[in-house]
Amino acid sequence: MSESLLEVNHLDVVYGRGRSAKQALHDVSIAISAGETLGLVGESGSGKTTLGRTVLGLVPASRGSIVFDGTDITRLDRRGRRRLATELQAVFQDPYSSLNPSMTVSDILVEPLIAQGVKRLDADERIRQLMASVSLPPDSLTRYAREFSGGQRQRIAIARALALDPRLIVCDEPVSALDLTTQLRVLDLLIEIQERTGVAYLFITHDLAVVRYMSHRVAVMHQGRIVETGDTGVVTERPEQEYTKRLLVANLVADPEEQARRRQLRWALG
Repeated sequence: MSESLLEVNHLDVVYGRGRSAKQALHDVSIAISAGETLGLVGESGSGKTTLGRTVLGLVPASRGSIVFDGTDITRLDRRGRRRLATELQAVFQDPYSSLNPSMTVSDILVEPLIAQGVKRLDADERIRQLMASVSLPPDSLTRYAREFSGGQRQRIAIARALALDPRLIVCDEPVSALDLTTQLRVLDLLIEIQERTGVAYLFITHDLAVVRYMSHRVAVMHQGRIVETGDTGVVTERPEQEYTKRLLVANLVADPEEQARRRQLRWALG
């Protein structure tokens, strides 16, 4: 693996204090290289989203370091965090709540550009390019976010994340709220963007079919710890840890309809 773009070293996150304190992350270490996708997989409550939000600076680290391109970003001040926004972005799970329904697409995409000092004329040109990059027509810019389907909203969210040409995007369950066909289209879009731009992804998901399709490497989380990591093919075909084996057996769900959906997704993804 090439030199890491992101290194998380011995990270702890503790919520609360005293007897009410709860440790959400325990001694977590991961690394992501430029242009790479690291899939972060585990059951609900395993700590996946907490790790993603800590990398983004939305949750404070209690111990350890998060080094992005050689700089420990856990110690950045507000100005440093603002500069980091050009390098590190996010796409969240729910395309309905992640976009302001009362804003036009143009306003949604222009906002981060103007915040970084981009001139309005240049920003307008940039957002037209962004719409093309996520395969949405230019006339979408004048419409409101509430007028779009879930898949279209997630494309807009991806365009917003790309606006500042980031080097790493944290994708937190970005397709779990979408139907199967739309999932496939969004995953293919993310792969195409990565091949074209070289952006890296921390791809958080509970779905192993998606991990196999998207990720170069995978890290498995359980109860706030990384229990196994390695090349996706190796971990998903020849896991070493008992928890990973259990996770793989059925991607354990009791709902027959959800099991059928996941079998269909695995078939569709090959």
